[in-house]
Amino acid sequence: MGMSETAEAVGTTMQGVRTGLYIGGQERFTDEVLKVADPGKPGVIVGEAASASAQDVADAVAAAKAAYPAWSALSATDRAAAMATAIAGIGDDRDADAAILSQENGKIRFEAWVDALVFEIRWNLTLGVADQVDTTQTLPVVPGAIPVSTEIAYQSLGVVTLIVPFNWPIAILGASLPNALLAGNSVIVKVPPTTPLAIARVVQRVAEKLPAGVLNVISGKDENMSGLIQNPDVAKISFTGSVPGGKRMMEMASKTLTRVTLELGGNDAAVLLDDAILDDEHLDRLFASIYDTTGQICMNAKRVFVHRSRMDELVAGLTARLEKVVLGYGLDEGTTMGPLNSGAQKAFVADMIQEAKDAGADVREFAELPGGDLAGGNFIRPAIVIDPALNLRVVTQEQFGPVIPIIPFDTEEEAVREANDTWGGLCGSVWTASPESAQRVGSQLVCGYVWVNDHGAPRLDLRAPFGGMKSSGFGREQGIEGVRDFQDTRAIATIDPEALAAMPH
Repeated sequence: MGMSETAEAVGTTMQGVRTGLYIGGQERFTDEVLKVADPGKPGVIVGEAASASAQDVADAVAAAKAAYPAWSALSATDRAAAMATAIAGIGDDRDADAAILSQENGKIRFEAWVDALVFEIRWNLTLGVADQVDTTQTLPVVPGAIPVSTEIAYQSLGVVTLIVPFNWPIAILGASLPNALLAGNSVIVKVPPTTPLAIARVVQRVAEKLPAGVLNVISGKDENMSGLIQNPDVAKISFTGSVPGGKRMMEMASKTLTRVTLELGGNDAAVLLDDAILDDEHLDRLFASIYDTTGQICMNAKRVFVHRSRMDELVAGLTARLEKVVLGYGLDEGTTMGPLNSGAQKAFVADMIQEAKDAGADVREFAELPGGDLAGGNFIRPAIVIDPALNLRVVTQEQFGPVIPIIPFDTEEEAVREANDTWGGLCGSVWTASPESAQRVGSQLVCGYVWVNDHGAPRLDLRAPFGGMKSSGFGREQGIEGVRDFQDTRAIATIDPEALAAMPH
């Protein structure tokens, strides 16, 4: 069925959603499909997504390659105009998109709705930098040197593959897709295998309003996806996901020297100084930065370092909020926290919590596991681990679940050292009443983005360049920097022959 038929066919429970591939302006269905499981209700299938063959992937690359010359030949402002038309009305089906995403991901309905909204916001913010995309810089002739004036400009790359994860798939795509298109590239979007439905619907609605082949959608099994990376006609991939996943992407891309941008996981430190403001507003922000999306956000706070004098106050504040958590189905009224997306992640987080218990750490768990048709779903009780040994996995690894270590410190130097003593460098935060302290400590954190008295995805400035340091990846998304990440820099040098002839030899 077509997209409009799909939107009409999904009912209040959104069962039986079906999505296809979208290649060269045509929807394509496959005999083999991905069955999308509901993480909250064991045995329930939310819908089916097409499962691309290696030939489907090759067809998508060919379609994108064919569309590239005409799209890249447009001015950035003309591309922006076409993209503005393509995004118009994208929110008309947002309620249905959010309901589907809630079921395939597990997150609560409101978060799923925001997920789709952020895509549109990021898209429109990217269009706002269109007038900067085609700008050039001219280096003037230097007296006494070779008489050459050099123009520095930017050039699109070609076919680009974008690979996004399950947790905030539509919003995360919004950080790369409009940048790649505005830069002049044609694009293939690889949707995540456990949450392919809502994002495929959204992207196809946009793609249908762009020239055929400029935007394509692929879903399927990993074993058929190598052509999205290693086909010599693919100029670049942008991957958002785990650190091990990023390593696999780099290894595969190395075979063809395909360019890579990686936005990977984090082990974000929130540093609360002795003068941190811990009123309800600030505690609410901190709590959300830890537990939003059941902890499954790369830029969530993963370690909280707090001055020892404020330890009890912080624990009490988080406890009061954890005692109000209602674990349940994402679409149910009153649910404040849904399940983890996969059984494997549930087992990983549970093992991490058990290790902390076995080591003698003070582990406090909250909320009641749901029963009935939710029994056996990927639910896990949210927890805090107070003053754990720093070598425990709950400190050293990214939890990607609803558990956080609370670690006391005595000096600012100690806090900075321990915050930086990790593999990741995605985000961090400093909590203090002093702007001077915020600047001093924040400038020492080795990460790509630092908040002051705040933390978390909902508080991200979507105009600013975003990306990680260390093993959290490289490259930048958002803003003009995000567009440049999908371009090459080119120099055109023009020599004045008369001036060259007049130079002494």
